[in-house]
Amino acid sequence: MSIKTIILAAGQGTRMRSSRPKVLHEIANKALLQHVYETSLALENNRIFIIYGHGGETVKQTLSSLNATWIEQKQQLGTGHAVQQAIHHVDDPDTVLILYGDVPLLKAQTIQTLLHKVSLTSLALLTVTLDDPTGYGRIVRDKDHAVVKIVEQKDANEAELRISEGNTGILACKGSQLKQWLSRLSNNNAQNEYYLTDIIEMAVEDGLSIETTQASSQDEVSGVNNRSQLAHLERVYQQQQAESLMTQGVTLRDPNRIDVRGEFAALGQDIDVDVNVIFEGVNRIGSHVKIGANCIIKNARIADGVEILANSVIEDSTIGEGSRIGPFARLRPQTELADHVHIGNFVEIKKSTVATGSKINHLSYIGDSEVGAKVNIGAGAITCNYDGVNKFKTIIGDGAFIGSDSQLVAPVTIGKNATIGAGSTITRDTPEDQLTLSRVKQVNVEGWQRPVKGEKE
Repeated sequence: MSIKTIILAAGQGTRMRSSRPKVLHEIANKALLQHVYETSLALENNRIFIIYGHGGETVKQTLSSLNATWIEQKQQLGTGHAVQQAIHHVDDPDTVLILYGDVPLLKAQTIQTLLHKVSLTSLALLTVTLDDPTGYGRIVRDKDHAVVKIVEQKDANEAELRISEGNTGILACKGSQLKQWLSRLSNNNAQNEYYLTDIIEMAVEDGLSIETTQASSQDEVSGVNNRSQLAHLERVYQQQQAESLMTQGVTLRDPNRIDVRGEFAALGQDIDVDVNVIFEGVNRIGSHVKIGANCIIKNARIADGVEILANSVIEDSTIGEGSRIGPFARLRPQTELADHVHIGNFVEIKKSTVATGSKINHLSYIGDSEVGAKVNIGAGAITCNYDGVNKFKTIIGDGAFIGSDSQLVAPVTIGKNATIGAGSTITRDTPEDQLTLSRVKQVNVEGWQRPVKGEKE
């Protein structure tokens, strides 16, 4: 079966009160339209068309990586008119699927069920039963429960307004039939628009059955029209991610206080995640990992037995087995920690490697560096890697001890088992197995008096 998916993404979204096109607003750091596109990728033998309009060039440029055919709807004259823009790409035998760029939580399984109901004698329609159907077109059925038409709310009478089954707008049919129905559309309605929903009544008139399937919930087929709806669907999505993680064996201290804004390439066993943790990008997490409260983990590779204490930020970094990070630590991109490394509170590491068993526990900055095994770096020590124009490397040999409040001015190499005395500024390479100091002589001033405040006049 050849599928042509048409995603309608031309709406202005005035209720968002934003200069940004509606379909570019995000759930879990991903545009609404991209959610819909990625769901449709699950379909085999599928070609995707995106109908854009309001702010179209911005939409197209922002999501230029999507493997889709972009078609501009220069005038927004309704959903039927939008589909007409792509109809010349549709062949008669194709199955055409209509989706919406602002309905981000639709499930691939629901789409598959819908497509299986399409034939030369049937149109497939996705509906939803609602406690409050306000705003939805109503599914009108006859005494035999067969669908006969869809009535938009503004055109519905009192009896039709009481119908609880709503139209999601998502449907599928054969290309040959869709072409005929689109050519017969009229804009004789309250909105003076060409409604795609009018093809339902045409299909019935042509003797086709309307085969319906239900969405699992209203949230699955809800569109985003304002900031409140966007926030609601964000929470629904995050609850789904939390349920998925717990199903895979992850302990979440509070499933309502976790955000997953990406994916997991690997998950080990017995992972424990405290509250308010944010996962971004693609993460790999080993077994027996503990992540404290308020951490941000982005594109990280975390080995078995790692503990990340509260309020730490890990980005584009690798952490070896049995290491401990934080609290309040920051690992910036291209940081690679070997096994059993300790990175403590208020330590920042950038574009550096730290070998097995080394410790950097307090208030230090290590940038553009190679730190050997079993190195101990004291509180307040920093590598001075930037001269205002260029960045230089610091190399610290195995077993070195860097005293507190030391500055290592790159490019510089600290020898194996070298000791740097506290408060030193090191500008030249230091030898192995020796103590290196750079301090001014201490002076005591006898008879000195501490200043005192004068009396107020």
